[in-house]
Amino acid sequence: MLSRLAVHPFAVEAFFDYSLVITIAVRKEELEPYVPSFLDLDVMHNRWAFLAIAAVQTKSLRPKGFPKFMGRNFFLIGYRLFTRYTDKKGKTRRGLYILKSQTDSRSMLFLGSIFTKYRYEKVKVTQLLTNQELRIDSKDFSVDVKLAATDFIPPPESSPFDDWKEARKFAGPLPFTFSEADGGVLMVEGVRSNWDPRPVEVVDFRSDFLKSLGFKSAKLASAFLVSNIPYYWKKGSIA
Repeated sequence: MLSRLAVHPFAVEAFFDYSLVITIAVRKEELEPYVPSFLDLDVMHNRWAFLAIAAVQTKSLRPKGFPKFMGRNFFLIGYRLFTRYTDKKGKTRRGLYILKSQTDSRSMLFLGSIFTKYRYEKVKVTQLLTNQELRIDSKDFSVDVKLAATDFIPPPESSPFDDWKEARKFAGPLPFTFSEADGGVLMVEGVRSNWDPRPVEVVDFRSDFLKSLGFKSAKLASAFLVSNIPYYWKKGSIA
């Protein structure tokens, strides 16, 4: 019964205080086993595929049209793969496939586990945000980035991207998120405005989940921050 509800049965809206996205480049051969058969990895230069870790401070998440006071505030850490889906008519869409989601909210853990297939677990999160720095810490994830004077910094030395324009193609969010569904592929379309990702410099980074996957080729590709973003997800559709 609960599995029938995990199809994003209604539209949802929220506000992002900020979203920090750390993108990791991995050789496509190492990521392919983590992608379901109905999806293909979104690959650059026929070599690199990408895993993004998004850390998002979310406010007033609620069914679209409901008043803000009914919304939930929570922190989200999501591990997503950049993928492509080609439907039966040959139309291809870019989107994300969720490997794992973490939240500091018990209610979001409960509701997310009912209405999505995003593999939620609860974690304690601490964060420090100033004009110069953003630090986030949880039991298996931590990151420290510089926010000031970063407009002209190059991508990380390890990055396969030549410049930030190329890196922004894999900064997220993408138009769709894909999941398995009975009888087809569940697609959830996100709608946002004022999305202008700003590159930030990573001072320190740790992800025990990423380490546990054992990728030999994984390397830091980019880091972007956006702030003050209204966002909503349409009701899920099955293709």
